[in-house]
Amino acid sequence: MGSAPKSAQAVVSWARWIAIGVFVLSSSLNYLDRLLLAALAPTIKTEFQLSNTQYGEIISVFSIVYALAAPLAGWFVDRVGLNAGIYVAMSVWSLAGAATGFTTSLPGLLACRTVLGIGEAGGIPCTGKANGLYLASRELALGTALNQVGITIGSVAAPLLVAALAPAYGWRYTFVLTGALGFVWILVWWAVSRRIPPGVQASAAPRLPVRDILRDRRLWGLIAANALVMTLYTLWTNWTTVYLVQELHLSAIDANRRFAWIPPVFATAGGFFGGWMAFRAIRGGGDVFASRMRVCWVAAVFLLATALVPLAASPVTAVGAISLSFFWCLAISTNLYAMPIDWFGAGRAAFSVSAITCSFGLMTAVISPAIGAVVDRFGFAPVCVAMAALPLAGIAVLRLSAR
Repeated sequence: MGSAPKSAQAVVSWARWIAIGVFVLSSSLNYLDRLLLAALAPTIKTEFQLSNTQYGEIISVFSIVYALAAPLAGWFVDRVGLNAGIYVAMSVWSLAGAATGFTTSLPGLLACRTVLGIGEAGGIPCTGKANGLYLASRELALGTALNQVGITIGSVAAPLLVAALAPAYGWRYTFVLTGALGFVWILVWWAVSRRIPPGVQASAAPRLPVRDILRDRRLWGLIAANALVMTLYTLWTNWTTVYLVQELHLSAIDANRRFAWIPPVFATAGGFFGGWMAFRAIRGGGDVFASRMRVCWVAAVFLLATALVPLAASPVTAVGAISLSFFWCLAISTNLYAMPIDWFGAGRAAFSVSAITCSFGLMTAVISPAIGAVVDRFGFAPVCVAMAALPLAGIAVLRLSAR
C-alpha cells in the first residue's frame, strides 16, 4: 500500500516537467521571431541600405521597448495569471513577427520591432512564473537551463530556416511562417495546462508588495550583474552572422547554414552545466545563494578568454571560441534568473524576473549601437577585448550587494 503514493508522486513529478517542457517551447518561438532579423541582417542591410551602426540602432529600438515593457508585463502576469499572460504576450509578438514580412520601409520595420518588443517582454516573466509554480527551489536553475533549450531551438532554427527558405521563397515568407506558429503553440499549451496543473496554486503563493521588492538591494545588485554578464549574450545572439560575414568573409547563406547555429547549442550545454552544478550543491545541503555564486565565479573567470576570439584565423576556430564564450555565459545566466524566484517566491516570480529582463533590454539598447559603431570603424577585436571582463565585474557587484 505504501508504493501507491510514491508512484502517484512520481507521475506528478514527471508531469510537472512535461508541462515545463511544453511551456519552454514558447521561448523557442520568442527567440526565433526575435533572431530572424540577426540571421537576415546581411540581406536586410543591403535591401534597406543600412550600416552596422543603423542595424545596431534597430536592435536598440527593440531593446528599449522590451526593457520598458518588461516590468509592466511581469506585474500583469502576476495579476492575471500565467495562462492569460502568455496567451496575450504570444498573440502580440506573433502578429508583429508575421507583419514584419509585409514591411516595405525602414519606418515599417521599426514599427514591427517595437510591437514585437512589447509582446516579447512578457516571455521571460511568464517562464519565471511557470518555474515558480511548477518547480521546487533546488530545481529552478535546471528549469532555467531547460528554458535555454527552448531559446536554443529558436536560436538554431533562425539561421537554418533562413538558409533553407529565404533563397527559395524570399526573406519575407520566413517571418510570416514563424509568426503563424505562435498560434499553434497557444492551442497546445491550452490543452496541456488543463491536464497538468501547477504544484503551487498562484492564489496561495504569497505576494510581497512591489515596493518591498524594489527596496531590496539584492535585486539591484542582480540587475547590475545581469546587465554586465549578458553583454556577451547580446554580442553573440545579434552579431555572430555579421562577424562571420565581415571578419571571415563568408557569404550570409554559408555562415547561417554551416556555423551560426552552433554557438547556441553550446549555450544550452552551458546552461545545463551551470544548472546541474547548482542543483548538485544545493541537494547536497549547500546554501542556495552560495552554491549559485560559486558557479558564477568559475564561469566569469573562464569568460576572460573571450578576448582571444579575434585571434581565430578560420571559421571553425572562431565558432569554437564563440561557442565556449556562450557556454560560460549561460552557465551564469541560468543561476541569475533563478535568484529572484529564490528570494521573492512564486507569487512575485513574473515581476522579479521581469526586473532583470528589463536590465537586459536596457543594456542591449545602449550597447548595440556602440557595438555597431566600433565594428564599423575598428572591427570586432576591441569589442571582444572590452567585454571579456564585464561578467567578472558583474558577479563582484552581485556579491557586494548581497552582503
